[in-house]
Amino acid sequence: MIHRIRRRTLLPLPRAEVFPFFADAENLAPLTPPHLRFRFVTLPPRMEQGALLEYRLRLHGVPFSWRTRIDVWEPESRFVDRQLRGPFGRWVHHHHFRQAPGGTEMLDEVEWALPLQPFGEIVRPLVRAELERIFDHRHAAMRRLLLDEAG
Repeated sequence: MIHRIRRRTLLPLPRAEVFPFFADAENLAPLTPPHLRFRFVTLPPRMEQGALLEYRLRLHGVPFSWRTRIDVWEPESRFVDRQLRGPFGRWVHHHHFRQAPGGTEMLDEVEWALPLQPFGEIVRPLVRAELERIFDHRHAAMRRLLLDEAG
């Protein structure tokens, strides 16, 4: 079963200033909650369609690897990364950037599914709650980092 999570944030900055923050893969680490102990294993020389990212995380003390590929790369508009290897049965993360009154609207939308269906659905409420916390942190950190950088 495929689930979705969405977060919108309005940043009082033009897309030309917001998108480069996301075009720098190293900014993924400060957007990730510290308790996940995020670290890169491999980092692409530049973000573009086909770029591969590999990282390690820890959740509740359990380490795991995650590998993603950038499937869509449209500077200042959107990009999509897809899990190639990791904890989910499906993970497709859409990042949209739209000029809006007062700045740039950034939309995160993730299509996710748990592995080992249908048994994986048993832990769905716990996983969803964790994802909600992660994306709340991500959007608060995004505002803080981008606005501190701009100000």
